[in-house]
Amino acid sequence: MSSAPVDYLLHLADNALILGQRNAEWCGHGPILEEDLALANNSLDLLGQARLLYQHAATLINADAAEAQRFAHLRGARANGALTEDTLAYFRDTHEFRNHTLLELPHSGPLAGTVRGDRDFATTIARNFLYSALMVLVWSRLQTSTDAQLAAIAAKSLKEVRYHLRHASDWLVRLGDGTDASHARAQAALNHLRPYCQAFWIGSDAETAAVQNGTGVDVACLQIEWDALVDDTLNEATLQRPAAQGHVPQGQRGVHSEHMGFLLAEMQGLARAHPHAVW
Repeated sequence: MSSAPVDYLLHLADNALILGQRNAEWCGHGPILEEDLALANNSLDLLGQARLLYQHAATLINADAAEAQRFAHLRGARANGALTEDTLAYFRDTHEFRNHTLLELPHSGPLAGTVRGDRDFATTIARNFLYSALMVLVWSRLQTSTDAQLAAIAAKSLKEVRYHLRHASDWLVRLGDGTDASHARAQAALNHLRPYCQAFWIGSDAETAAVQNGTGVDVACLQIEWDALVDDTLNEATLQRPAAQGHVPQGQRGVHSEHMGFLLAEMQGLARAHPHAVW
């Protein structure tokens, strides 16, 4: 049996945490009451996945002297010095997160982080669709990971992400094959977000190490399946696949957009203000 590299677990956990945080922003602001609940449940699923992955990563860090030294700067965040899932979520800085840039973007298109615009439901749905289509494939493969704990997390997460994909796909079809206005907004959302998906197929050192020891999956090998899965829904929705052009984001390597710092400031503020509080 093997253990997945810590940075690989953090990549998976950060993806889930950041998208969960973004989707939670719809609570109380959904276009209909049912979507308030649906997106809140989506967020809870993602936060649950993140917590399990952070717990696994924290256990590995605490048990390995080299990893413990690498994360030593976080130990002051907790009175007993041991890293936990909360430490990894709330006390790492922007450059230490390994999530895809796609997941940290605001809901309202290419706005600067200081701008507050109306939330665009089509942008949220398109992002959830593009990411869930990837994670259905990733979690499916990770069920056979040689890291038994990661395999168990994958089996649980796969059930959840299948629902996320179905929810987002159904809405994308309703928007794309609906009115002229909803079709235009759905297409604009895809045009905006599609280039960020190029980062899915760029590996990292952590992913390479995970593939080599049998704990991870080579995501680049999933691109053809992802393309087919995406195209099936876009065809039903009468939407066009945008070209994958433009800057390739590097969020999985710690290089983030200007939006990430604002998101973390809001998410981490309470924990950092009271680092030794017991809730």
